[in-house]
Amino acid sequence: MSASAGSPPSFPTHVAIIMDGNGRWAAQRGLPRADGHAAGAHAVRRIVDAARTLGVPRLTLYAFSADNWKRPSAEVRALMDLFTEYLRAELGRCREHGIRLTILGRRDRLGRALRCAIGTVERATTGGRAMDLRIAIDYSARDAIVLAASLAGERRGGRGGAKMPVTRERFAHLLARAMHAPAASGDVDLLIRTGGEHRLSDFLLWECAYAEIVFTDRSWPEFRASDLEDAIAEFQRRDRRFGTIPCLDAQSAQSAQSA
Repeated sequence: MSASAGSPPSFPTHVAIIMDGNGRWAAQRGLPRADGHAAGAHAVRRIVDAARTLGVPRLTLYAFSADNWKRPSAEVRALMDLFTEYLRAELGRCREHGIRLTILGRRDRLGRALRCAIGTVERATTGGRAMDLRIAIDYSARDAIVLAASLAGERRGGRGGAKMPVTRERFAHLLARAMHAPAASGDVDLLIRTGGEHRLSDFLLWECAYAEIVFTDRSWPEFRASDLEDAIAEFQRRDRRFGTIPCLDAQSAQSAQSA
């Protein structure tokens, strides 16, 4: 649950990260882009451990967007192999530390080996309660919203097949279904983007409606536990108002108590 309007945010319950800068990190060192992605995978392990240690309940990582299919085929194949290897390697660690791992996004365009790895890790970690780790692969927020809207339009009930009203809560569940998520994710409290770019890139647009955003020039392979701590500290300094005016809310509450 997000902090109430006007109250200082104590700690983010849902942190999302756009992991950017792998390729540029490799290019600056004269390395192949694949080496940058491999270094990024090590950063994932590092930050997942840091988030768990800090007590972050839910962490969502953006690994591969629907638009990333436009990249060179060799790079895409290398990424898919890396995702498969990562899931197989991290299964034991997730179970040991009580981490539930799920994959968001389309699955029909993924290779058989990766789909099998996804199914295995999701089934094996479904009982994890320490942290909810979600990795977005072949993901597009706009596509998910369109599909959820289509699912909402298909729901009919009552006499004459009248359309049932769709609340925000119901739509969030339909959105989770569209993304293959086991449940609605809840609002993102803190969104971090590494690599120096300042955009959302079609990531969790619905869930980030009131997210606090922290951009950093540090590339993803260089992102450390201390950087995550700094981003959370920045979040805690923010004044989250959610459209209200806290001082007026306080005055109204005092008036109600004295009446």
